[in-house]
Amino acid sequence: MKKTLIATSIASAVSLSALTLPSVASAEVSANIGVVSNYLFRGVTQTQDSAAVQGGLDYAHESGLYAGTWASTVDFGDDTSYEIDLYAGYGGSVGDLSYDVGYVYYAYPDAPSDIDFGELYGSLTYSYLTAGLAYTVNGQADDGPFTEGDLYYYAGVDVPFGESGYTGSLYYGYYTFDDDGDAGYGDMDYGHWTASVAKDAGDFGSFTMSFEMADVDDTNYVSTDDDLQVWVGWSKSF
Repeated sequence: MKKTLIATSIASAVSLSALTLPSVASAEVSANIGVVSNYLFRGVTQTQDSAAVQGGLDYAHESGLYAGTWASTVDFGDDTSYEIDLYAGYGGSVGDLSYDVGYVYYAYPDAPSDIDFGELYGSLTYSYLTAGLAYTVNGQADDGPFTEGDLYYYAGVDVPFGESGYTGSLYYGYYTFDDDGDAGYGDMDYGHWTASVAKDAGDFGSFTMSFEMADVDDTNYVSTDDDLQVWVGWSKSF
């Protein structure tokens, strides 16, 4: 049911051009809006294969500290209609190695049951390569997926195609759930891969086409959809 990418989705999140605020020394505030034909989180649709409208607001300080919020429409087949993510973290570099650590809270204010959860995350990037993990430290659900102890880890590569404005990406992620096979939920652990190409169109925003597939079977509690998913999206940062 749940949710793509702090990892790539924080997450699919989009890097933004920034508006400098003179009243806050060396700090930047930026915003983004976008639309996707299908919102996938770690290989699983959050909109029942329908489109989603998304947007966010970010604050970054020269020290490496940052905070932000991001929202999207969702459709879980019940009354849940939107998701709000709140996050804060710290990023920096040591030589050619970049790092990022932080916390993100996924909230679903109009969900009929408590399904909010929070994760600690970290990643390392060297050249075109990135690897990271996210560990669920708190969840509102008593058992099942998205509770304390769940772990998601991934590795990927992002390669710019010269000065064309195109970037190709490929990554693989694996989700392990603390309650896998317990409490009558059956298998929940699964892996998934993503291959995408993005085009930076300058003032016209950024366009993305992505191909995703989850390695699940008919008994998986989280998702039974192992078909190739293809989605397109547009985003614009300010």
